[in-house]
Amino acid sequence: MSTSNKIVLTSSDGESFEIDEAVARKLQIIAHMIDDDCAGKAIPLANVTGKILALVIEYCKIHVNDKDPNSSKETNENVSSDPNEESEENKEAKEEEVMNNWDAEFMKRSLTSQTVADYIKDKTVEEVREIFNIENDFTPEEEEQIRKENEWAFEK
Repeated sequence: MSTSNKIVLTSSDGESFEIDEAVARKLQIIAHMIDDDCAGKAIPLANVTGKILALVIEYCKIHVNDKDPNSSKETNENVSSDPNEESEENKEAKEEEVMNNWDAEFMKRSLTSQTVADYIKDKTVEEVREIFNIENDFTPEEEEQIRKENEWAFEK
C-alpha cells in the first residue's frame, strides 16, 4: 500500500479535500506552496468553490502520471464543436480549460494579494487610508474603542 503524503485543500465554501501530494503537485501554485513549506494542515483556496475544486482535483487525478503537461491535449479536430455532446474528448477539454483558467486566476490573485500586502506592510492605518483614499467613517469615540480592543494591531 502506498504511503504517499496527503494534502488537504479547503474551498471557499469550506469543503475540504484530502488528496495525494502527487495529485496536488499538478497545480503549480500548490506545488510551490509545498516546496516552500507553506502547506501546513490545510491549504485554503479562498477563490475556488468546492464544486470547481472537485473538478480540478478530478482532472489532476486523471493526469497525475502524465510526464508532459501537454501530453493529454487533444487536437481541435478531435473535439466536437457541439457543446451538448458529452464525448470523452469534450469532457477532457472542459476539465483542462477549468484547470488552466483556475490555476492562472489563482496565481494572479495570489500575486496581487502579496503585492498589496508588501506595499502596506509597516504602514499605519492613517497611511493605508491615504494610499487607497479610504474615508475614515468612525467617530473619534468609536476609533478609540477599536484601538483599545485591538492594541496589538496598532503597535509598531
